[in-house]
Amino acid sequence: MALIRLLLVFLLLPLAACSTVAAEPPEKRIAFTFDDAPLADGPLFDGPERTRRLIEALKAGGVNQAAIFVTTGNIKDAAGEARIRAYAKAGHVLANHSHSHRWLREVTPEAYLADIDTAERHLAPLPNVRPWFRYPYLNEAPDRAKRDAVRVGLEQRRLKNGYVTVDVWDWAIVNLVADAQKNGRKIDMDKLRLMYLDVVLGAIETYDRIAVDALGRSPAHTLLLHENDLAALYADDLAMELRKRGWKIVSPDEAFADPIARETPDTLYLGRGRVSALAAVKGKDPDTLFDRHQDEKVLKQMFEERGISR
Repeated sequence: MALIRLLLVFLLLPLAACSTVAAEPPEKRIAFTFDDAPLADGPLFDGPERTRRLIEALKAGGVNQAAIFVTTGNIKDAAGEARIRAYAKAGHVLANHSHSHRWLREVTPEAYLADIDTAERHLAPLPNVRPWFRYPYLNEAPDRAKRDAVRVGLEQRRLKNGYVTVDVWDWAIVNLVADAQKNGRKIDMDKLRLMYLDVVLGAIETYDRIAVDALGRSPAHTLLLHENDLAALYADDLAMELRKRGWKIVSPDEAFADPIARETPDTLYLGRGRVSALAAVKGKDPDTLFDRHQDEKVLKQMFEERGISR
C-alpha cells in the first residue's frame, strides 16, 4: 500500500503543478510615454529643471526606457535641444509628435503630413529615435477621408502609429495648479501627489478593464502622460505604486510589439486610444469606453474637495 501511495504522489505532482500555473493571473504590463516635449516653463519648474527632475524620477522608479514624443516646434533654442538629448542620453527613446501640434480636423492631409516631415527632419540628427508618430490630441479621425489619407501617408513614410491605450488628462491637473498659484493660493503638495496618483492609476485600471472585456486579455499598455511638472514630481511614485499593484513596467519597444499594434481599427472612435477604438469596433457602448476623470469639471471638483489649494 505504501508503494501505491508513493506512486500516486508522483503521478499527481505534475497535475498539481499545472493547476498552480493555470491559476496564476495574467501578467499586466505597461510602458511610460510622455508627449509634447520639450514643454515650456510650468507653474513649479522651468523647462531645464523639469527635464533634470523627470530623468531622475524615472531612474529612481526603475523606468529604464520611456518614450518621449517630441513636438519639434517646441525646441526654440539650444537649451531645448539639450533637454531632448538629455532624455536620449539617459536611455529613453524619442519619437515624432509633429512639429506644430495641429488638429488634423483643422488642416488638409497634405499640410498635416508636411508638418510630420518637418518634425522628422528635426529628429533625424538626434540619437535613439524610433519610427513612431503620435497624433496630437489623439485627433486621428475627423472623417474617413482624412483618416485614411494620413494612414497611407504614414505607411509611405514607414512611420508606425505611436498609439495610446491609457489616456490621462494630467495636463488638466497642471492647469488647476497654475490657476491656483495665479490666485495667490498655496498648494498642498502631499494632497496633490495623492490626487495625481489616484487619477493616473484609476485610468490605468479603467482602460485595462475595457481591454479585458473587449479583447479578452490585458495587452502591453502604453500610458499617455505629458512632459510636465507633475510627471517630474511623481513618476517614481507612480512606478513604485504600479509594481505594488502587480504591474510590470516594460519598455515602449516591448509595448509597441504587442499584437494590437498590428490592428488598424476601422472606426472614427479613435480619440480615446487604441483599446477604446478596438472595443468600439466590437460594438461596445462608447459612453463606457473612457475614464471618468477625462473631464475638466470632474478634476476641478476633485481638486477643490480635497483641499489641494488654500
